Amino acid sequence: MPEPDQPSPVPRWLIPPEGGFTADDLDNLPQLPPHAELIDGSLVLVSPQAIFHMLVISLLETTLRQLAPANLRVRREITITLGKRQRPEPDVLILRAADNENLTQTSYRPEDVVLAVEVVSPDSEERDRKRKPALYAEAGIRHFWRVENTGGRPTVYVYELDPATRSYALTGIHHERLKLSVPFDIDIDLTAIDRL
Repeated sequence: MPEPDQPSPVPRWLIPPEGGFTADDLDNLPQLPPHAELIDGSLVLVSPQAIFHMLVISLLETTLRQLAPANLRVRREITITLGKRQRPEPDVLILRAADNENLTQTSYRPEDVVLAVEVVSPDSEERDRKRKPALYAEAGIRHFWRVENTGGRPTVYVYELDPATRSYALTGIHHERLKLSVPFDIDIDLTAIDRL
């Protein structure tokens, strides 16, 4: 007589260790879903994203890559290790080019990051608007953009780090066009999302 099906073992990442997970755990937990983040020692799993989210990331990644000077690189959906219990994954980031970039690495250091961008989703509003910007600022990342969905169009909130307080100050809100001189000359037609 055949034995009844045995329940599959519970993945290790479903049961947090005492004290929470560490940044190194993200690389070593088998069967961890893609794009898992670590915030305050807790795993944050990403739900399926809306088309708006995908289109904004694509628009920013493509345009920033074209505009970025040779000493900077544009990456998407890769984590930044900010500390033992902090490893968030911005939607887009700009970092200093490194001669020794390892193509197998899964995270960057905050001192390499020039800009972190979060596209706010309904399931991540609190994290993208408050917790993650606070973590980026505390780590010394000079520039942060938060992108909100305003009637199907991106609105970009641009922040710059106040190094004395390690917090961000809002420097502009951009609706149809994102035109900046820092961290480099940027001119993005935000209405181009309609043509993607």
